[in-house]
Order: sequence, then structure tokens, then C-alpha cells
Amino acid sequence: MATVLSGTSGALYYKPAATKATFGESAVDVADDEITVATYLNFKVGDPVKFSVVNVNTGAAGTGTLPAGITAGTTYFVISYAAATGVMQVSATAGGSTIAITDDGTVVAPNAFLVAYADYEAVGQVQNWSFEISRAEIDVTTIGQTAGQYAPFRAYIPGFADGNGTASIFVTDDDTTLASRLIQDVLQQSQAGAAFKLYIDKQSSEALSRSIAMEATLLSASFSVNPDDAQVVEVTFRPTSAPTIDFSKSA
Repeated sequence: MATVLSGTSGALYYKPAATKATFGESAVDVADDEITVATYLNFKVGDPVKFSVVNVNTGAAGTGTLPAGITAGTTYFVISYAAATGVMQVSATAGGSTIAITDDGTVVAPNAFLVAYADYEAVGQVQNWSFEISRAEIDVTTIGQTAGQYAPFRAYIPGFADGNGTASIFVTDDDTTLASRLIQDVLQQSQAGAAFKLYIDKQSSEALSRSIAMEATLLSASFSVNPDDAQVVEVTFRPTSAPTIDFSKSA
């Protein structure tokens, strides 16, 4: 007999908005161990990031060689980022010394270097989340149907899919939490990199966890304040492409 799941083991994981950008060889400063990514992004000191080479036309893996000192798939940590200039430095450890960059790598258009927030992280102040998937209806009713006693019925086929979600987030007095950052991200001009992983049941083994993952656009933040209840902000979001739905519990 199947066991009905409750929401007690659910969870919301998140990658912050404006934490994904591409750059080229000319953006690598070997002398100062710096890279210049886009300006006015949302990188914070301590953010875990990974580097790769991508094809900017397809979004798939590209061809090229990362700057020497930086290894693809390795997690680094932001130790400085200047929003006005886009200049960033990273370290191999949180709060560590700057990675030594000894050459500017090799990449030719349409390929580019990519820096992005490394992994989903748990948002600890989420009261609940919801996500809805819907399909458009396309009317394909034909004329010239045979007359009879009853009215003919229209015919439909499914069209494009769409989705929308909400998350209710408790407000705390710690403005450094990922929950506070998620709320503030609604106002980010660039939301590249924003992504959700919604767990229906989060297990110690990722392979046993059921989840819905998506890159997303943050649409709104609704604040509710009264003296009798904890302060809650409801954030709404929409996937920017097809979500990945993993309901398998194979080990």
C-alpha cells in the first residue's frame, strides 16, 4: 500500500538572482588576479561560484580553456565584487587569499567564460511553497459536422505549458539570510541565475528526494504585517523554461 506524503519533509532551495554572467579573455587581469564580469550584479562576499566555458548561442558547454589557476567544476568563493565596475576576485576557500591567475585562458566567439552561483542552498525561513503547471487549450473544432439530435462538441488539443509558483517566507531580524536575499531579488534588474529547487520530500539521499527544479523569474513580493502574527512575505515566481520534475526515488 502506498504511503501518502505530507508536507513535513518539503523544502525550498534557491540560487540568487543576478549571479550568472559571461566574460571573455580581455576581462581577465593576470597582473591583479581579477576578472571583470557584468556590472550591477548581485554577487556577495562569500558566495560560492563555479566557472565553465559555454556557447552563448546555445547555452550548452562550449570549447575553450579557462584562465590558468581556475578549474572547471571547482567551487570558489567571492572575496570581492564591485558592482559599479564588475571587477571580481575569488578564493579557493571562504575568506581566503585571492586565486593566482597566470594566464587569461583561450576562448573564441560564440564561446565565453561563465561564472555562476555554484549550487542550490536551503532557504530556512520558508513557511510553505506552491507550484502550478497548466496547459493552454487550442480549439480545433471543424465545420461541416453531421447534424443530429444533440449539439456537436468542440474539439481541443493541448498547447503550450506554463507554470507559476509562490513561496511564503518569514521575515527575521537577520538581513544576511538567503530568505532575505530571495525577497530582495524581486527588485534585481538582472535576474540571470535565479533558480528554485522545490522539494516535495527532502531525504538525506538526493537520489531518494522528489523535487521540481527550474530557472525562474521573480515577479512580486507581497508584505503582510500585523501585531498578532509573524511577518510573512509572499514571493511569486515563474519558470523561464521547462522545469525538471524528478519524482523518482531510485537509489
